Amino acid sequence: MSTATDGAAAALRSVLHRAGQAADRSGRNPDQVKVVAVSKTKPVAVVRQVYDAGHRIFGENYVQELIEKAPQLPDDIEWHFIGNLQSNKVKPLLSGVPNLAMVESVDDEKIANHLDRVAGTLGRKPLKVLVQVNTSGEISKSGVEPSGCVTLAKHVTTSCPNLEFSGLMTIGMLDYTSTPENFKSLVNCRADVCKALGISEEQCELSMGMSADFEQAIELGSTIVRVGTTIFGAREYNKKQSS
Repeated sequence: MSTATDGAAAALRSVLHRAGQAADRSGRNPDQVKVVAVSKTKPVAVVRQVYDAGHRIFGENYVQELIEKAPQLPDDIEWHFIGNLQSNKVKPLLSGVPNLAMVESVDDEKIANHLDRVAGTLGRKPLKVLVQVNTSGEISKSGVEPSGCVTLAKHVTTSCPNLEFSGLMTIGMLDYTSTPENFKSLVNCRADVCKALGISEEQCELSMGMSADFEQAIELGSTIVRVGTTIFGAREYNKKQSS
């Protein structure tokens, strides 16, 4: 057992502990917060070590990497796709990863429609999706403007029977840190979406917070945090990544 994999399992335990403490501070039960272990660029052996430490929720940013990794790992993993998704990658993603639990990055009606069609064709159970909201206002970021989150959430719920609207996601600033304003913007979006759809806020996940700021995000209401480097170490870009 290598030091690297030992380190990842220990780091996972530390992150789960810190997430639990942040949930306590926000007056919530720690089991109301999911930690997605983001394993992009990391080898299967390291992912397996974190799995063996008891973790089951993993995330990937690149379709090709996920469809290569998933078959080599246990099928009770809940995979979250968290990267920018192009229409031509939808079918390979859904057909190649039967245990894909969620797509967190639905940012327009076109990709929602495509996911809906492919999920229906494959006959899989409805796919959970999050609407990605651009809370930082940066042109480089995908996501709907906060003013458009209700329209896209309504589209998913009314026009995409093979998708299950599950909440909202945001990425922070350019350096992947977030400000409280980014988080509060997503909280406000949730209030608007829940009112428009007639659902409780408990039925609407908030995926916000990454390695640098997941504790702050949880304190402000996050229910899903996406933690990569704090668990797995610096990313290894030793080959060209395909999205």
